[in-house]
Amino acid sequence: MTKITVSNKLDPKISTLFITNKKAKWEAFGFEKDEITYILKKLAADENFILINRFNQLVFVQLIEEFESKDKYEKLEGFRKAGDKIANAINQHKYTDFQISTSLSLNSELTAVAEGAALSNYQFIKYFSDKKKSNSLKEISISSTKISKTDVEHLEYLVDAVCRARDLVNEPQNVINAVSFANEMKKMGKEANFKVEVLNKKQLESLKMGGLLSVNLGSKIPPTFTIMEYKPAKSKNKNPLIIVGKGVVYDTGGLSLKPTPNSMDTMKCDMAGGAVACATMFAIAKAKIPYHVIALVPATDNRPGENAYTPGDVITMYDGQTVEVLNTDAEGRMLLADALSYAKKYKPELVVDFATLTGAAAAAIGQYGIVCMGTANEIQKNKLKESGKNVHERLVEFPFWGDYADLIKSEIADMKNIGGPVAGAITAGKFLEKFVDFPWLHFDIAGPAFINRADSYRGKNATGVGVRLMFDFIKKLAQGK
Repeated sequence: MTKITVSNKLDPKISTLFITNKKAKWEAFGFEKDEITYILKKLAADENFILINRFNQLVFVQLIEEFESKDKYEKLEGFRKAGDKIANAINQHKYTDFQISTSLSLNSELTAVAEGAALSNYQFIKYFSDKKKSNSLKEISISSTKISKTDVEHLEYLVDAVCRARDLVNEPQNVINAVSFANEMKKMGKEANFKVEVLNKKQLESLKMGGLLSVNLGSKIPPTFTIMEYKPAKSKNKNPLIIVGKGVVYDTGGLSLKPTPNSMDTMKCDMAGGAVACATMFAIAKAKIPYHVIALVPATDNRPGENAYTPGDVITMYDGQTVEVLNTDAEGRMLLADALSYAKKYKPELVVDFATLTGAAAAAIGQYGIVCMGTANEIQKNKLKESGKNVHERLVEFPFWGDYADLIKSEIADMKNIGGPVAGAITAGKFLEKFVDFPWLHFDIAGPAFINRADSYRGKNATGVGVRLMFDFIKKLAQGK
C-alpha cells in the first residue's frame, strides 16, 4: 500500500510537486536560472503541467490556471489526474517518494493529488514470477500546516479499501469463490474491527432463500450469505444504513450460456458489488466513522452444471413471492432480491445496492458514471449525487415510472425475471423494487466496475468504483451534512 503522510516542511532531496499560478515567484521555490527560463518557455507555449528532471530528483509544476474554467468537482478531478501523471513519472524513474507543496490557499487540491497518485500506483501483479514489475513509489508526503493527520489517515484508509476491492475483483474465480470470498470478508472484519457472520447453505435452506439457492443449483461450490455490521458506540443514526452487494463470483449465464469472447471472459468481475460492500465497511471501520452500517453480500457462481435452474422454472423467493425464470443469465437480481427482503428485519433508514447487473446500463452511459434508480427520497438522492460528483463517480438517475413494472408481469407467477428488449436496466430495477418496503437506491455499476483500458488513476480492469462514493456519503452523514 502507498503510504500517505503530512508534514510542515519540505525535504529538498526528494521529488516535489509545486502547485501554483502563473504569477509565481519562481526563485522562491528554489529554481535555478536555467530552470526558470525553461518554465517561462513552457508557459509561453500554454503548458500547465511542467516536469523538470534534475537527474537525482523530479520537480513538477502544476498551474491552477488549467482548471480555472471548471467547476469545483472537475477541478478536483483534474488534480487527481495530475497525481496519476506524477505517479507514472516517479515509477518510470524508479524513485520511491515525492512530496506536494503549494504557496496558495489549497487543501482539498493537495489531498486530491495524493489520492490520484496513490490510486494510480495500484498494481495486481501477484501471479507474475518477475517481481521487478513492482512499482517503486512507496510514500507520498503532503506539505501543509492546514491538513490534519486525521484527514490524511482517512485518505490512506480509503485508498487501501479501494485497492482491496480491486484485488477481490481482479482475482480469478479459481481463487475467489463464494466460500473464499466470505473468508476474505471475515479477514477484513477482523482487521478493521467490525462483525462478520457467514450463513452457510444449510442455514440458507432453512431461511428458504430461493433466489440465491436457485442460482447456486448449477454449482458444486455452496453459496454463502455474509452479514457485516459496524456499530460504533456513539452512532449518529438510530436506524442502520444498509449496503447490499451482488456477489456472483463468476457468471457463465447458466443454461442461458453467455457467448465468448467479450462476454464471459471477464465475468470474474460480477462480484464487484460485493467488493464495494465489504471494502466500504473496511474503510469506515478503520476511520472510526460514527455511523451504524450493515452490509449484506449473497454469493455464488452461476453455472450450467449439476441440477442448474432452467428457463421456465418458478422460484419461491425468501419473502414468499414467486418468480418465473425466463433467462438464467438474469441471476444477479435473484440474489439481490433475497438480500433486500432480508434487509427489512433491520428497519433501515436507507438501503443501497451495488451490482454489475445489466449490459443495458453499460450500453447507456459506458464507464463514465453509475446508473441509479429507486425509492429513496430526494434529500437522500441529492446527498448521494453530491458525493458522486465530489469523488467523480457520478450518478445518472434513470426514470422509474410505474409503466416499466408492466414489462415484468408473468402469466404464471408474481413476476418474471426479465422484461424484454427495452429498458433492461430499469426493468431490472423494477424487479428489485418488488422486494423493498424502505427507502432504497439501486446502483448498476456494470459500466465502470471493470474496464478494458487504463483510465488515469482508475487503471485498467477492476476500478473499485463505489467505495469512494459511499465513504464520502457516510462520512458526511456522520458529520450531519
